[in-house]
Amino acid sequence: MTNLAANLAATAEKHPDAVAIKLDDFELTYAQLRDAAAKFAGKLVARGIKPGDRVALSQPNLPTFPVIFYGALWAGATVIPMNPLFKPREIEYYLSDSGASIMFGMAGDGEAGAQEAGVDFEVVDPANPAALVGDADPLPEPVDRAPDDTAVILYTSGTTGRPKGAELTHHNLDDNCHMVVDQLIGTEPGDVIMGCLPLFHVFGLTCGLNAGVLSGATLTLVPRFDPAKVLEVMQRDKATIFQGVPTMYNAMLTAAGDGEIDLASLRTCCSGGAALPGEVMRQFEERFGAKILEGYGLSETSPVASFNLPDRPRKVGSIGVPLKGVQMRLAERDGSDTPEGEVGEIAIKGDLIMKGYWNKPEATAEAIRDGWFFSGDLATKDDDGYFFIVDRAKDMIIRGGYNVYPREVEEVLYEHPEVVEAAVIGIPHEHYGEEVAAYVVRAPGSNLEADTLTDWVKERVAAYKYPRTITFIEALPKGATGKILKRELRTTQS
Repeated sequence: MTNLAANLAATAEKHPDAVAIKLDDFELTYAQLRDAAAKFAGKLVARGIKPGDRVALSQPNLPTFPVIFYGALWAGATVIPMNPLFKPREIEYYLSDSGASIMFGMAGDGEAGAQEAGVDFEVVDPANPAALVGDADPLPEPVDRAPDDTAVILYTSGTTGRPKGAELTHHNLDDNCHMVVDQLIGTEPGDVIMGCLPLFHVFGLTCGLNAGVLSGATLTLVPRFDPAKVLEVMQRDKATIFQGVPTMYNAMLTAAGDGEIDLASLRTCCSGGAALPGEVMRQFEERFGAKILEGYGLSETSPVASFNLPDRPRKVGSIGVPLKGVQMRLAERDGSDTPEGEVGEIAIKGDLIMKGYWNKPEATAEAIRDGWFFSGDLATKDDDGYFFIVDRAKDMIIRGGYNVYPREVEEVLYEHPEVVEAAVIGIPHEHYGEEVAAYVVRAPGSNLEADTLTDWVKERVAAYKYPRTITFIEALPKGATGKILKRELRTTQS
């Protein structure tokens, strides 16, 4: 059967009493998760949801997330995961663009955004997860889907235009979580994965939830990353696998201090989302006795494309080598191979590549050429086949593992009546990796203050997106064609 939810059905058949999901004292066995997903699927069908309909999901890392996620897939629907920190305007865009039929989320901004989009909304009460499925008749088995039917739409964006929905198929996600389990983390029943990566993000979704379900491991959750809490949970539950972004590793080192933290059970750690400083890697491994494997992927690649693999030598600062089943090369703008030893754009090919951008054929054609996905990331490759990212061709900012797209923040700045021009860049930050900074040209005669403008943006975007520094300048630096030269703004920060 081709349906990502079939992995849950198979694991529940083999290991019904194994713990699938844990949140402190609350546990769901695989049999319980399967039954809840089947009942949720029945509930959706009773509400008129048909295969291919879009179901939006906005949840922190709570046990209700996997029930909704696998339940929607079980019914044959396509899932739209969203960050629960989104504001109404962001939610309204995601729902309207995807044509979602219904949204399940928290009361507040989620409800307001759904109302603006004219989409049915159901409040999920985390204190009463049983209410989510109610007394619906379960759907006996997952709805059969074609391998290239869309399972998930993950919204992503470059530096131009509004966010685009990357369509990941059932085959994309199933194939990639098999790669993760078989080649990278080697999970099996009895393993415990620390689930502190957001499940709405492709890293946590594939490498945490989907890989755990495929292999029968336990995913122990924390609703929001807190380094002290994560260390406590890992020690309590004897976590064997940790997955995180560089800022998480740094924060855990700081939180641990000189205290007695016993993570002897920890076997493998994976890092992605940004470059992990070599010193952080060294200190973490020395402190906790676990090897960190660093790698690379994107929403459009389901996500894992390359990694420092456990059975090969690691190279600090490298994103490793392509996984088996993945082709990766460096390319020029015209698609030709980059000469050996030079910097080129990472291009990726394989079953992990998305179907395309939802309802955006031109953007799809630009990103995927002759079967190769062009990532926008610039890298070099050494004689052993290891890749090293040197720059981002796109101006995306990665703040604490969250993607911030400058154009989106700039559009909000431009909506202010006293803003004439605006440019947003990422600047180095000791804790978050990068911080959001804005350069703004005020309207003539305006006395607009930075705090006022910050509050304006803060009300309109998620908390991790608004600029922490706003600098007013007379004019933005521009090239001959009028294009804003962000590299000149960055030099003022170096």
